[in-house]
Amino acid sequence: MRDLPLPLALTARLSPVVVLACAGWALTSGPFAATPTAQHKPTQQETHPTQSASAPSTAAVSKTYTSAPAPCTSLAEKTITSLVPGAKTAGKEIPSTDAKVRRTCSWNALKGFDYRWLDVSFEIMDSDAAAQKSYQERTTEKSGGGAVPGLGDTAYSVVNLTTEDKQQTREGVVMVRASNALVVVTYNGSDFETKKAPGTDEINKGAIKAARDAVATLEDGRKG
Repeated sequence: MRDLPLPLALTARLSPVVVLACAGWALTSGPFAATPTAQHKPTQQETHPTQSASAPSTAAVSKTYTSAPAPCTSLAEKTITSLVPGAKTAGKEIPSTDAKVRRTCSWNALKGFDYRWLDVSFEIMDSDAAAQKSYQERTTEKSGGGAVPGLGDTAYSVVNLTTEDKQQTREGVVMVRASNALVVVTYNGSDFETKKAPGTDEINKGAIKAARDAVATLEDGRKG
């Protein structure tokens, strides 16, 4: 099918989402135990020097997820065909500077006058704390949404409507934190014949459905 030109504002709006990762690190050290004398009562740290030095180090290197899964196979084919009618289920992966920790795939199609765009991003961070910090910053920036129960450790969904040159576009974003990983789904649509956008419920449920598929893929990769 021949590609149809899109309004300039919508094209700019559908640019790949640039995601920023936050990194954290911990440095630990421990003193050697002094030899007790009659005049010096050993402290708990001096009595167990090995335990106090090794425990922080073990926590620092422990990460639930060490790499991002392949994003273009993270959704069930039936999810893609239902949310983006007419799109190739293979999707298109967006180049990343570090594919081990950040990967994104997008699907889009124009069927008749009805346009849909969907993308899924995975980000792997150095710790749960770093992922939680980034999650809080992003959800704060996108105010007006609400929690999505039963998805990852914590999840948030927000839907917004924009109008440019009388053309409406409705976009839903779902952000999920699962341990030290972030999953971000963006789903939007427009009707170029009526110039109306899909309903809030349709976009919100579609984005959440895609997010559930993506989180399941992330968790299955860990089990494997």
